[in-house]
Amino acid sequence: MKMVLLSALCLVGLVTPAAAAAPPERLRWEPCPVAGSAQECATLRVPLDYREPHGERIDVRVSRIPARKPEARHGVLLLIPGGPGSSGLNRPSTLDIPAEVRDRFDLVGFDPRGVGKSTPISCALSPEDNGKTMPWPDADGGIEANVVQGERIAEACAEHGGPVLRHINTPNEVRDLDRLRQALGERKLSYWGLSYGTYVGAVYATMFPQHTDRVVLDSTGDPRRVARGWLANYQIGVEDRFPDFARWAADPGNQLRLADDPAAVRPLFLDLAAKLDRTPMPGLTGNGLREALLRNLYTDAGFPMIAQLMIAARDGTAVPVQPQPPEDVLQNASAMAVTTVCNDVEWPGSVRAHERAVAESRERFPLTAGMPVNITPCSFWPYEPVKPVRITDHGPSNVLMVQNERDPSTPLAGAREMRRALGDRARMVTVDSGGHGAYRANGNACGDETVTRYLLSGRLPADTTCPASSGQ
Repeated sequence: MKMVLLSALCLVGLVTPAAAAAPPERLRWEPCPVAGSAQECATLRVPLDYREPHGERIDVRVSRIPARKPEARHGVLLLIPGGPGSSGLNRPSTLDIPAEVRDRFDLVGFDPRGVGKSTPISCALSPEDNGKTMPWPDADGGIEANVVQGERIAEACAEHGGPVLRHINTPNEVRDLDRLRQALGERKLSYWGLSYGTYVGAVYATMFPQHTDRVVLDSTGDPRRVARGWLANYQIGVEDRFPDFARWAADPGNQLRLADDPAAVRPLFLDLAAKLDRTPMPGLTGNGLREALLRNLYTDAGFPMIAQLMIAARDGTAVPVQPQPPEDVLQNASAMAVTTVCNDVEWPGSVRAHERAVAESRERFPLTAGMPVNITPCSFWPYEPVKPVRITDHGPSNVLMVQNERDPSTPLAGAREMRRALGDRARMVTVDSGGHGAYRANGNACGDETVTRYLLSGRLPADTTCPASSGQ
C-alpha cells in the first residue's frame, strides 16, 4: 500500500470536520447480557461521512461491563477487535481478562461500523465467492481464475454494498472510537487492540495522541504497506509457525502422529497438497489443505484438524468437516474484510506483475503456494482509497506491544517494523510462543504478567523477551 503523510497528520484528530461536529449524546445503556456476565449495550450514532458531520448517521453498537470496584476505577479499557470485520460486541464478557483489571476498568466492546449489530454491510456474494477472501492460485500457479473472481467480487460489492460500504475504512473506525470516547465522558482511552485492531489502535494513537492512556497492541501487523503487507506476510508467518506443528505431529505420544521426525512433516504436507492438486478428494483440494493449514496454525488447538486432513489425504479416508459460520455472518465478514483492505490503500492492478510475484513466492514459500502476493478484488475496486495514516513516534510514550515469536498471521518481522515506526513511544514484549494472539492466549506467565502490570500501573517496562513456559 502506498502511504502518504502530511506534515500535520498528528493534528488530524483536532482539525477534521468530526471535531467541529456537535458532541455525541450520552449513551443509553440497556441489558444485553451474555451468560454469566453483567454486560449492557447502547447504540452510538456517528456520521456516515465525516466530511459531512451533520449529515446522515449510522449506528455503532457498543457494550460495557462496569468496573467491579468503583472506588478503585481507573477508566475505560476499550477492546478493539481484529479481522477486519470481526465482531467485538461481546468481548467484555468472553475475553479472558484478569480479575484485577476487571476491578479497575470499565470493559467496553463494540461492533465496528459495517459489522454485526452496528449498521451492517453485505456484498450479496454468490456461494462460490462468499468467504473466499484468500486468493489461492490454481494448482499450476495460474491466476486467471483469481482475476475473474476478483472482478466479480468487486462488482458485487459496488452493486450491493450501498453508501455505507464507501465509508468503511480504518480512519473512519478511529473517528468513531473518538466519538465513543466523548459519549462515554472520558478524557482518555486505554485500549487493547488485537491483530487488525493493533493497526486501528496505532492509527488512533496517531490521530488522537492526546486522548490515549494505556495502549496495548497484541499481534501487530507491519505498518509499511498496511493490508498489502499483511497479506504478503502470511508467507513468512506460516513458515515461522510450521515447525511448532511439525514437532507436535512427530511426538511419539500423539495419537495423530504423522512422522517419526519433525523434519519429515513438511515434505509430507507438500507431497499431500500436490497429490490433492492432481486428484482432489470430495471435500478437499490442495488449496483447501493449504488454507486449513494457515487457519489452524493460529492456535495449538487447531493442530489436530490439520493432522486429520493430512491423514484423510494420505489414506483416502473420509474428510473431516470443518466448521463454518452461518451464511449471514459469513456474508458480512467477507464484505467487511474485502471492503476495509480495499478502501484503506491503493493496490496494484497489473496481472503480469502478480503472475511474476506468485511464481517467485511459490518457489520461496511453498507452504502458501503464492496466495499472499496474488491478485485480489482490490485491484478492480471501483472506489478511491483513503490515504493511509503513517505511524510515527510523535506522541506520548504509552504503547506496549506484545508479540509471539512464531505468529502465522502477523509475524515477528512485521511487528518489529511497527516497533521501529513508533520509536520511543513503544516497548515490545516478545514471547517465545507460537500462534496468533499473545496476551492471555498461550499461558506464558511472563508475557501475561508484564502486560497486566502495565495496564494497572501505566508504567512501560523495558523491551522484554519472555522464555517459553513449561509445556509450550
